[in-house]
Amino acid sequence: MTQTDPTPRELGYRWPAEWERHRATWLVWPHNRDTWPGRFEEARVQYAEFVRQVARFEPVELLAVAEAAVSAKELLGDLARVRIHPIATNDSWIRDHGPIFLGSSAGLLPPALLDCGYNAWGGKYPPFDLDNRVPEQVARETHRRRFVVPMILEGGSVEGNGEGLLLTTEPCLLNPNRNPTLGKADIETLLRDFLCVDQILWLTGVVPGDDTDSHIDQIARFVNADTIVALDDPHSDLFAENRGRIETWSRSTGRHLEVLPLRAPQPRRDGDMDLPASYANFYLVNGGVLVPVFGDPADDAACDLLARCFPKHEIVPVRAEDLIYGLGAFHCLSQQEPE
Repeated sequence: MTQTDPTPRELGYRWPAEWERHRATWLVWPHNRDTWPGRFEEARVQYAEFVRQVARFEPVELLAVAEAAVSAKELLGDLARVRIHPIATNDSWIRDHGPIFLGSSAGLLPPALLDCGYNAWGGKYPPFDLDNRVPEQVARETHRRRFVVPMILEGGSVEGNGEGLLLTTEPCLLNPNRNPTLGKADIETLLRDFLCVDQILWLTGVVPGDDTDSHIDQIARFVNADTIVALDDPHSDLFAENRGRIETWSRSTGRHLEVLPLRAPQPRRDGDMDLPASYANFYLVNGGVLVPVFGDPADDAACDLLARCFPKHEIVPVRAEDLIYGLGAFHCLSQQEPE
C-alpha cells in the first residue's frame, strides 16, 4: 500500500465529534421499496417525523428525485429548513454511502470531505453505483475539497470522539468482503491518515438482524470524549466482552474511558426476520438527541440514560419500529455536516 499525496491528517484536518455544532444534516428520502418489505409507507411516515424533528434544531439537506421528491414535499409540507437536492441514489443509508465531513484544526483550511469506496455492505445489495457517487456530488454542491479514500469504508462502521480516538469493530472492517487486499495494519494506517485519528479501539459483537457485519453505531457510541455507552443485551455477553476490551485498552494506554450500559430493547422479529432495534442508533443534532424508540419497556430507561449523558440537550424519542424493517434507524440514515 502506497500513499503519495498529503493526507488530511498531514494537512491539519480533523474529524469533529458528532456533538460539535452542525451546519446541517444530510438525508436521503426513502424511495427503494425493497428496503422496507411490507412497511414502506409506514417507514416513510416515521422517516418524515424524523426529518421534522431534525429540522427543529438545524437545516436539512435532503436528496430526492422524481417520485421521491414529490412524496417528500407531500409528507413534509413547506418546511423552511429543508432543502431538496436532485441527486439520485440507490437507497437511503447516507451514513454509509455519503461523505464524511472534516473540519480544520486551526480553522484555516478549506472545508473538506472524504469520499470512501462503497459496495453496499460487502456486495449484499446491488446495484450501488448511484450511492457510490454521492460524496463527489455533495462535494460539488458544497464546494468542499474532496479526499478519495482508497478503501471501502461505511460511515456507520466508525465512531470518533473528536480528540483522536476511533471506535470500530473487527467483524466489519476486517471482513474480506470490504477490502480483501488490506490487512489490519493497512486499515489502521488509512483510518489514521484520512480520519485524522491517533488511536483505534477495536470492539466486537452482533446485533440480531443487523446486515452490516456489526457496525459500531448499533453497538457502542461516544457521549463525550471519555465516555462510551455500549449496548447491554441480557441475551448475550456483548456488553461484558466490549467493556473488557475497553478496560484492557485503558490500562494499556493509560487513558481512562468510562463505559455505561445502554440496555437493549426486547428482541424484535417478524416471522423469521430479526429486526435490529438498538438505542445506540441515536442521532445528535444542535441541542437535541433523537432517540429511536420501539414501544418497548426499555424505551424510557434508554432516554433517561442519554438525558444524563447530555444534560444540556433536549431528549426527543421518535418512533422507529417500522423504520427498522430496513435494518437500520436514525444514525444509519443521517450524516452531520459540521460548521
